[in-house]
Amino acid sequence: MGGLLIRLIGTALALWVATEVVPGVDYHGPWWTLLVVAIVFGVVNALVRPLVLALTCPFVILTLGLGLLLVNAAMLGLTALLAGEWFTVSGFLAALLGALLISIVSFLFNLLIGGRLDQAVKNGRH
Repeated sequence: MGGLLIRLIGTALALWVATEVVPGVDYHGPWWTLLVVAIVFGVVNALVRPLVLALTCPFVILTLGLGLLLVNAAMLGLTALLAGEWFTVSGFLAALLGALLISIVSFLFNLLIGGRLDQAVKNGRH
């Protein structure tokens, strides 16, 4: 349970960085709305993304993996659609840059925290 909460905070942090850096990616409301958007983003990535990847597999292979950027941008756009007025993405370029930045920040967060989290779980402290 603790690992899930840490990953949720990491996703919310990545979303916040995207809203600060990428023009056209914004959140509206108090800070906790990013936690709700992070939950929506996680659900979209857990339920919808695998289906989209299965359908676009030939395209992803043909583009040597660069098609994943388009899939990630679509998942961010879907998140914005589902989150309503709390989270907005205005345009394809904003979605593309936002998804790229969220991926980078999430990767760095997991690199930094993931090892510590795995070690804590091994030692029985979670």
